[in-house]
Amino acid sequence: MTVYIVSKQGDDRNSGQLKSPFLTINRAAQVAQAGDKVVIHQGTYREWVNPQHAGKSPQQMITYQAAKDERVIIKGSEKVTNWESVGNGIWKHVVSNSAFGSFNPFDFKLNGDWLEQPNGRHAGAVYLDGRALFEAASYDEMANGYPRNDGYEYVTQKKVHNVDPQWTTYRWFAEVNTDETIIFANFHQVNPNQRLTEINVRKYCFYPDQTGINYICVEGFEMAQAATNWAPPTAGQEGMIGVNWSKGWVIRNNNLHDAKCSAISLGSVPMAKQDQNQFARLHDKPGYQYQIETMFHAIQSGWDKQHVGSHVIDHNQIHDCGQAGIIGYLGGIFSRIANNHIYRIGTRYEFGGWEIAALKLHAPIDTVIEHNLIENCSLGIWLDWQAQGTRITKNVLADNLRDLLFEVNHGPFLVDDNLLLSDEAINEFSQGEAFVNNLIAGTSAIQSVLNRTTPYHVPHSTQIKGYACVYGGDDRYFNNLFIRQAKGASVGTHIYNGSLTSMKQFVSQVEQRLPGDVELFETVRQPAYINYNAYFGGATVFNMEETNLIEEKWQTKLALKRVKNQVILTIDLPVDLIQFETPIQETSSLGEVRLAGAKFDNPDGTPIRLNHDFFNKKIDGDTRLAGPFTELKSGHNEQVVFEF
Repeated sequence: MTVYIVSKQGDDRNSGQLKSPFLTINRAAQVAQAGDKVVIHQGTYREWVNPQHAGKSPQQMITYQAAKDERVIIKGSEKVTNWESVGNGIWKHVVSNSAFGSFNPFDFKLNGDWLEQPNGRHAGAVYLDGRALFEAASYDEMANGYPRNDGYEYVTQKKVHNVDPQWTTYRWFAEVNTDETIIFANFHQVNPNQRLTEINVRKYCFYPDQTGINYICVEGFEMAQAATNWAPPTAGQEGMIGVNWSKGWVIRNNNLHDAKCSAISLGSVPMAKQDQNQFARLHDKPGYQYQIETMFHAIQSGWDKQHVGSHVIDHNQIHDCGQAGIIGYLGGIFSRIANNHIYRIGTRYEFGGWEIAALKLHAPIDTVIEHNLIENCSLGIWLDWQAQGTRITKNVLADNLRDLLFEVNHGPFLVDDNLLLSDEAINEFSQGEAFVNNLIAGTSAIQSVLNRTTPYHVPHSTQIKGYACVYGGDDRYFNNLFIRQAKGASVGTHIYNGSLTSMKQFVSQVEQRLPGDVELFETVRQPAYINYNAYFGGATVFNMEETNLIEEKWQTKLALKRVKNQVILTIDLPVDLIQFETPIQETSSLGEVRLAGAKFDNPDGTPIRLNHDFFNKKIDGDTRLAGPFTELKSGHNEQVVFEF
């Protein structure tokens, strides 16, 4: 193993050894081989790290690591000096276009499939003391500097109050001609020549331009200010850091922020430029159809466990990005996303579309999403297409416009032991889910999708078994604690009223409609399996649930608070909950989903038993309390649910 050293006092003509360090990380990335380590000393590195060699296995990775206790920053931006005042708080800076090379983000408009409201926004950005200014549509809008008190979220059409409307008056506008880019910025009373000002110039901070650069570990960095484009599943999906169709990356203990669109890309299959974003460019076929074609292209390009996925993303801070904290179509299979703090994703509302979330994953087959704190985002976790064998467990979601969205999946996937604390907890436009031992304090919505068929798979494989639309149902709700806090909020399982409760009933309903075929199943909703849930404060109940606890008048005091480096849940509970025991759920009790014919089990195919609580404490016996906690008392409780 060779250890290469990078230092701001180094030189790329050096050997990269301890007494002869490189100056740039990218120089080390050209020579590091499997088993090598690159140690980077403190400083700001304004470069694109483009690793050229792969590791060979989890035991022979190439590791890029910030030196212990040293702050190492990789930025997609360059410092700007020599601003010229033009009066009234407006300053201008002129950049020769040759300085940008082949990519000028101020001349590149965000574009792509499902970007429904681009609003003319560019990949470029201007930063004052590390904080991104807002782009203006015109010089006059920039100069006027009116505050924007509210933003609008495209999908929900919700009006969202800006927590700092005064900052929205700090705006920039760029004019690009043949030779120069002229950037105007409204800094108000600030003299930008006396502060740190930056403009982004690079798409990436850490991203291989080749596919198959496997087994790379990236640990301990701060990365920021990359000019990434919109990243739909029908394009290559750019990220500030990305794996580019590879296997076995570890992205750990990093602070990733201020990507124009997405921070981490687990990626879609590589495509030629003319094959990307064809719906947005041609409008000849639905984007849905192009996405199906993309998936088949991926299968032809080695989309399987041997070649793609199995990434680990843990203990990162990911924040202040325009589209996604972590995004990926097909490239995130068999992965683990754990212990990350993700916040302020998609909350500037400069552009809008259908791919915005803290975690936006398509086809996360056998992927585990565990113990993440996701807060203050437009959407928490969005699993879209082919969530099969996926597990969402022990996460905390709060103060998001929506916590969970599941779109056109067929299951099985498991949502257990989570805290869903936002006003909208679950949007479920899928089938074949199991919600077990969660604390759910927000509303739920369900919807069938009969105009799109999506794949399901052979269990624990990327091999396609079949296609189906979403008929609705085939869902399981066991051992959950529903808490209604806001008056008028529709919290609970009543949305399943009218559903059948067994496959025997379902088959009987189909048989009564014979003769026929496909059309019969469009008229019979699949069964719902709902039992052993607790409902507080007026949360509503599925009318066929046999065993439950209802405390309609109990007004649960539920809140999150921060004390130093801890996030603490406070909750007041009645004695009846402590005495309400529910059977521990496991593979055998959850059954098989109807279409895929697959069980709720572990990624390795072994049976699952939900006998560990939110804190991973093992529960002896065959029963546990409803909700994610086991050590509760009547009255006031405080639980430390996340530590920074």
